[in-house]
Amino acid sequence: MIPVLLQIGPLKLYSYGLMMALGFLAADLVIASECRRRGLSRDYATSMVLWAAGAGLAGARLYDVIDNWPAYAAEPWSILFSASGFVWYGGLIGGLMGVSLAARRYRVGLWTTADMCGPALALGQAIGRLGCQLSGDGDWGLPSRLPWAMSYPNAIVGWNASTVLKLDAGGQLVSGYFPGVRVHPAPLYEFALYVAIFGLLWRLRRSSAPEGRLFCLYLVLAGAARFLVEFVRINPRVFYGLSEAQIIAVVMMAAGGAGLWLLARRGAAAPLAPDHALHPVGDGT
Repeated sequence: MIPVLLQIGPLKLYSYGLMMALGFLAADLVIASECRRRGLSRDYATSMVLWAAGAGLAGARLYDVIDNWPAYAAEPWSILFSASGFVWYGGLIGGLMGVSLAARRYRVGLWTTADMCGPALALGQAIGRLGCQLSGDGDWGLPSRLPWAMSYPNAIVGWNASTVLKLDAGGQLVSGYFPGVRVHPAPLYEFALYVAIFGLLWRLRRSSAPEGRLFCLYLVLAGAARFLVEFVRINPRVFYGLSEAQIIAVVMMAAGGAGLWLLARRGAAAPLAPDHALHPVGDGT
């Protein structure tokens, strides 16, 4: 784990920031490939990524500020200069808003744009989780004795009784720290799941008609991945043993599932051409 890759005076290059940049670069390459396949301008890919990056980072930080307002109110400058504190769901909402603006500017269909973003989002998430692993930003899981469990002694948020947590008998998070404690490497779990999702979406992209199906499938799969990993992560349980992230993941899955159902129903309801149009016959002369 290497939270800070390079430091020159007061300037620091954080591993999380580097992986985030690589995630955006990978997304740009994926979307550029789709632009070529669909006959769209390469500039559209770059514009999408730039709009998504700016709006996504703002949304990710804003979500975290709202969710942890007392801590930010005590140290307002940390809103700008903290190397941690980016929430994926806020980034997703902000990024989608930015992409919709780019789609409107280039006059490309929103659902077409969304389908192009699905695989790119999954790959970007995977690379971003590697950033969480390298920096130790607190996204690890509950204490574990599994062979692949690990410790994060150089974590950017600290490795102590305040950051190593477990669930008590009542389902509340309490300190789980003790010398030699190891935890679930949750970022690596998510990395593996998102790589698999990217592979599936990339394989299906050529046969994903109608437009919108690929993005809806992304919502279902990404939501399911986060929902499952949350069971071993250290986020507070807020509703019937579920974390806030799991509740949002359920909303993602429901939205994606509803979208897939509506698209399938629309396809089934499409009128078929009459038999005589499909198989014209002669006039008997």
